[in-house]
Amino acid sequence: MNNNEDDTMVELQTVNDDLRRERTTCTFDMEELTNFINGGAENTDKKRKIVDFFLSDPQFKDEVPLEYLSHQEQYEQAIRKSCILYKKIKECEIIMNSDIIEMNSAVWTYGIDIAVIKQYVPFSVHTVMFLPSLINQGTPEQQDEWVGRAFKNEILGTYAQTELGHGTFIRGLETTCTYHPETEEFILNSPTLTSYKWWPGGLGHSCNYAIVLAQLYTQGIHRGIHPFIVQLRDSETWMPMPGIKIGEIGSKMGMNTSNNGYLAFNNVRLPRMHMLMKNSKVHKDGTYEKSPHEKLTYGTMIFVRVLIVKSLVTSHLMKSATIAVRYSAVRRQSELKSGEREPQILDYQTQQYKLFPVIALSLMYTFAAKWLWNKYSAVTSQLEQGDLDQLPQLHAMACCLKAVGTTDASTSVTSCRLACGGHGYMNCSSLPNIYSLSTATETYEGENTVLLLQTARFLMKSYENVQMGNDMSTLETLSYLEKYKNLKQSPWTTVLDCMTNAFFQVAGSKIDDCYFTIKRLIDSGMTQEDAWNRTSIKLTQASEAHCRAFVIDIYVKTIETNQFSPELKSVLTQLGELICAQWILNKLGDFLQHSNLKPSNIHSIQCLLEDSLKRIRPNAVGLVDSFDIRDEILDSALGCYDGNVYERLLAEANKSPLNKAPVNRSFELYLKPFLKSNI
Repeated sequence: MNNNEDDTMVELQTVNDDLRRERTTCTFDMEELTNFINGGAENTDKKRKIVDFFLSDPQFKDEVPLEYLSHQEQYEQAIRKSCILYKKIKECEIIMNSDIIEMNSAVWTYGIDIAVIKQYVPFSVHTVMFLPSLINQGTPEQQDEWVGRAFKNEILGTYAQTELGHGTFIRGLETTCTYHPETEEFILNSPTLTSYKWWPGGLGHSCNYAIVLAQLYTQGIHRGIHPFIVQLRDSETWMPMPGIKIGEIGSKMGMNTSNNGYLAFNNVRLPRMHMLMKNSKVHKDGTYEKSPHEKLTYGTMIFVRVLIVKSLVTSHLMKSATIAVRYSAVRRQSELKSGEREPQILDYQTQQYKLFPVIALSLMYTFAAKWLWNKYSAVTSQLEQGDLDQLPQLHAMACCLKAVGTTDASTSVTSCRLACGGHGYMNCSSLPNIYSLSTATETYEGENTVLLLQTARFLMKSYENVQMGNDMSTLETLSYLEKYKNLKQSPWTTVLDCMTNAFFQVAGSKIDDCYFTIKRLIDSGMTQEDAWNRTSIKLTQASEAHCRAFVIDIYVKTIETNQFSPELKSVLTQLGELICAQWILNKLGDFLQHSNLKPSNIHSIQCLLEDSLKRIRPNAVGLVDSFDIRDEILDSALGCYDGNVYERLLAEANKSPLNKAPVNRSFELYLKPFLKSNI
């Protein structure tokens, strides 16, 4: 035993005095906000029971922290824990009298998966992409064949779309699948190095099936991208099937237990019914039947982007805010007033400016995610009735919320890490891991710049409809395009309604500018494609402005339309004012150019920001406590509920393998001879 280890065995205090005192200053009922975030007191109670069921299991405890394991050991431990996790999901389904879909969603939404396996479950793509694709794109016969087995985890699948040479540009994928009517088989091939499938989670060694996106050829005609279900490994031996070349892509910045893989095909034969044919079909003789609605095939990608906003963005924001705010209440440093005790760093305005907007964003994206999830559920029901009218709006909002939300999350996690000083750089703070997970979301399931441009296409088409006098009232996220110019008639005030209108003015004006810029370029003889590329910077900015206006609007409407107590409503309003002020000051040129904000009003915005920080300060710890994140999910020496930061830092330090013995063997092998070498 390390001689220093006894020092870390000192019994921890109940709660740090500073943190305990912070909780007494809270002016609102924390449980009220917790219940609203969770969708009611009953859901809060259910969530706590589910979280406790999983995280109280000693099988998930780590004897050695993840960062001290080898790459292979990390993966093997993740597989062991994943198998236990999925067994417990089934047990919890029975105990909670729930269904397996809800239990899987709960594990994902509550952050249980990350608490158990720090850098992602190798089977996660099986749950969030493989299964939904079978359900949404398979015929009833195909669902009978595959869905039950996938639900029971008799087979484990992934979703193989991205290739070494092509990611977001799906139409450019190179994998081919050619139908041969004489044998009623498809032949799947990877004709180039760049056609290797690259990145699918779990593909490396964890899955034996995949839904593969490939270019379909029938009757000598190219039919475009279609999904195929392919067996990758033998179920008994786990050896690759004939013609399958498969492996893991290697170590990454994070997510190293997600087991991302590569995959290539050499004349792999598939029975005809291994093409998912709910939409498009290939008949026995090779006749191709086109889907009546091609956009339905994008359902899986929309679903995943909705999940990213619903779970990951808010989770990363809430966890990092909780860690940094609690630590800032405990940490005392420097002299604010000469001769007085070192103040809590949470009392410094610059620290508040780093952290309080992250609290606000946590709630703003939570509210926006609720809208997006409800819209997704409604549009899915409409699609089943053949109604596709709302699908473009859903797709556009899923794209821009994923893009802007994940960018804000990554920036916010960095702000929280910096707010924790050097301690925030330590793995035991959990902030490096949260950052590696959050920044990954900026590129997977659609690179953010490309997603903003996809939203921009929808905005340009919609604005053209406005110019033609078409009614936009059925598209709630675009109703402002018909009236944003009239909003400039009101005088500027620093209230939420006025500032919300300013965001709509900026968004509408930027969309208008892009539309007429492209039109002028085309009228001058430029091609549509070149005009689009020439305007692409402004198009991404228009999409971002559209998204931020939407987020602000949903937040304000949530405050106005729910029966919050006056105390909670006041705090939520302060958070909304803070974000409005910060976002306006960050893009001051846009608001001076496009809204009714005047140079003489800028001082009032700065004053509002500073005043908001001051008013939020007494409730900072109460707000992050209301996020209701257990210590096991935070996994942070800095963010623990009891605030015993320094005791936990020392305890974590002594888990290092280098502290197992007072002298490392390298001393005798290298250091001692070096010291005696007289170099």
